[in-house]
This record gives sequence, C-alpha cells and structure tokens, in this order.
Amino acid sequence: MKLLRIVLKVIGIFLLVLVIAIATMITTMDDTPYQQMAYYKEWKTLIGGVKVTPADTAGALRAGWAKVNITPATPTPTAGYGNRRGKPYTAVHDSVYVRAMVIDNGHTKAAIIAADLLIIPPTVIKVLKEKLKPGDIPFDQIYFGATHSHNSVGGWGTGISSLFFSGKYDPAIVENLANAFHQAIADAQKRVEPVQLTYLESLDSLDIRNRLVGEEGGIDPEIRSAAFVTRSGQKAILSSFAAHSTVLNSKNIVLSRDYPGMLVDSLEKGRYNFAMYMAGAVGSMGPIEKGTDDFDEVKNQAFGVQNALLSPATTREDAKSAIVETLTLPLPLREPTPRLTMNIVLRPWAFKKAFGEYPVFVKALRVGNILMVGMPCDFSGELTASLDAYAKTKGLNLMVTSFNGGYIGYITHDKYFNRDLYETKTMSWYGPYNGAYLQEVIKDIIDKLS
Repeated sequence: MKLLRIVLKVIGIFLLVLVIAIATMITTMDDTPYQQMAYYKEWKTLIGGVKVTPADTAGALRAGWAKVNITPATPTPTAGYGNRRGKPYTAVHDSVYVRAMVIDNGHTKAAIIAADLLIIPPTVIKVLKEKLKPGDIPFDQIYFGATHSHNSVGGWGTGISSLFFSGKYDPAIVENLANAFHQAIADAQKRVEPVQLTYLESLDSLDIRNRLVGEEGGIDPEIRSAAFVTRSGQKAILSSFAAHSTVLNSKNIVLSRDYPGMLVDSLEKGRYNFAMYMAGAVGSMGPIEKGTDDFDEVKNQAFGVQNALLSPATTREDAKSAIVETLTLPLPLREPTPRLTMNIVLRPWAFKKAFGEYPVFVKALRVGNILMVGMPCDFSGELTASLDAYAKTKGLNLMVTSFNGGYIGYITHDKYFNRDLYETKTMSWYGPYNGAYLQEVIKDIIDKLS
C-alpha cells in the first residue's frame, strides 16, 4: 500500500506539472477590435511620419533587367506542401531563377526581385541585408515577390514548422540564394536604359477559383502588368495574378516553376524579350486544373493566363510621369497566437519558439501610374476589389503582391475568420480582424503615395 501511495503521488505531481506546463503554453483568443489595440496606433504613427519625394524631382525613367539561375547542383528539400515533410525533389523538370529589374529616374533608384520560390524566405532577407554595401540599392528600396511555386528549392526555413514546409535548414542554400538575389540586382543595374512604361490590366475569370468557400466567395480575376519598352525596342513585362501556383500536386516531387514558369517562358518566346511574374493576392485563390495530367494542366493554366494577358480586350494606360517612390515600414500586429482549436490558441512565446522570429514589414513601390504594395503573407484576393477602386480614384493602378520577405501566414476576409478551414484555422496566426486592418494599411499607403 505504501508503494501504491508513492506511485499515485508521483503520478499526481506529474499530472500537475503537465497541467501547469500546458497552461503556460495556451490561452484563449483575444477578440479586441483592432482599432483599440496599441499596434493600430503604432501603424498610424509610422505611416503619418512618411515623407514623400516631390514629383518635380523626377527625371526620365530608365530600367534594366536580368536573371540568375538558382537551380541547385544537387537535390534540396522541396518547399511547399506540408505532407511531403521536406522530401528532396527527384528530378529537375524546369530550372528555377531569380529575376530582377532596376528602375531609376535620376533621383530615386529601386530594385524589384521576383524569385521562383515558395516565398521570399526571411532567412535569405537577413543574409542579403548583410551583403548590401554602401554603393548598392538599399534594402528599403528593394521590392520582393515570389512565384509561389510549391515545387522549388527548400532548406531555408527555421523552427519546427520548417520540417514540414521547407525541409531541414541548410545555411549553404540560404547563402546561395542571397548571393543570387544580390547578383541579379547588380546585373540589372548595369543594363539600365531609357524606357516607356505602360500599365496593362486583363481579366481572366476562367483560370481562377475561390478555393476557400467556392462560389460563396469572390475571386480576383485581374492580371496586372507593368510593360517596359526601351528606345531600341527591347520589351519587358512584370505580371501578377492571384491564382495559387499549385497546379502540380504534392505527389509530383520535381523541381519546377509550376504554371508561372511556362507563362514567363512563353511570353519571352513571343512578344517580350524579358518577363517576370509575381504571385498576387493568392490567399483563398486557386488555379483551374484542367488537363490529362499535372503538366498538361500546367500548360493549360499558363496559356489561359497568357491568352487573357495578350487579349485585345486588355486595357492600357501609359505612364505620364517618371515618379519612382519607395516605402518600407515595420508592420505592427497583435502578438502571434495560432489556433489549436477555434478558440484555444498557443501563447506568443510558444509560437516564436516553434516558428522562429523575424521582422515583419510592408513594402510599396510607385513607378509612374503604378503602385505596387507587397504584403508579408498569402493576402486574400477577396480583399483587393475595393482597394483597386480606391486607388483608381487617386489616379493609381494598384498591384498587391504576396511574400515580400516577411511571413505571417494567411490573411483572409474577416467574415470567414471563425470557419474551421485550413486558411482560417491552421494558417491564421495573428488573431481576428486582420483582413480589415491590412486593407486599411494598404489604403493608407495609397493615400501617402498618390
């Protein structure tokens, strides 16, 4: 009996310690309206302090472009679907690249990076910052975006979550990617020459769907593009669309750019000498997978988007100014509290321990009549229509892109926040009302840079 009492006492102590440990790791969801939170006031102070360069300082617009192959010499983990657990790719179907464009108006110089990666990894951003020298374009004037291929290079993530989405961390991969980013910008800068800028807007509702709630929700059917023509007739285009780059399914573990790669290649074989692609507001937006197998679907998706982009129905607006204006600001948020159930969440310290901790920021680049806003997330295509309309009242054409070098998960429309779905439960990390909050952030940026 004495031994039994000792065993029961030990079990009781163990259970008490376990309960205390769990209690320190979990809490309930904070649903305080965002306008009442300190981070909201902090954002208003940050954006209010931004000083804009006067338009009359702009000279002639010049641009240059380049690409660097980032295909590894040997297979790396494959970043993308969590059920792969970072398994290395088995073959190279098509090479992956980082593409860069440098834009200069004689007063302000900016760079745009578009990489064939799942996201722009925060680890790569950290190393790239260390590589930038005084003569380089500063980090605050570099705009980042990814094609969001789920079949590209992994090994760049840290924390427990990286074992699922990007595979085991490899500092050599991070170093190589940062070097490629740096090299692409340097190469593009050497090729800068005078250009004419035109904004293109195409509609493609046939190659995109709402993957979150189906026909109950809306889509973002616009292909938004910036086209550049040099005096010698060289043509370049930067395009963005909201359909996820998930045509290749999780069982197809080959290195590939998915449909954006085929789209870019086809544009370069036809109307353009150089093409770049960035994932737009891909949150909640999926591609239309039509075909006999994965790569037939890739072809059909790419050519569907291209047909819409090159359609005579595409609207065109030539830039009437050579304004180049950049903005990089910290993005204040609630503390991260990812859900375990719909109302029970991890405490911030536990999240940071598991996922790592990196700066979160918002980026913007205005070039002529185009305003690009880069968000650190899968930003939902359901949130863009009203922002597009608002920007046009200010004389701007808005391009919202995802994956700007930070990452905070999915940002969906707030009306879906309490639905038990992948985007709104598993990948929603920063509490409620972020749809409305980040729409307001973008609207503030429109006001500041218009």
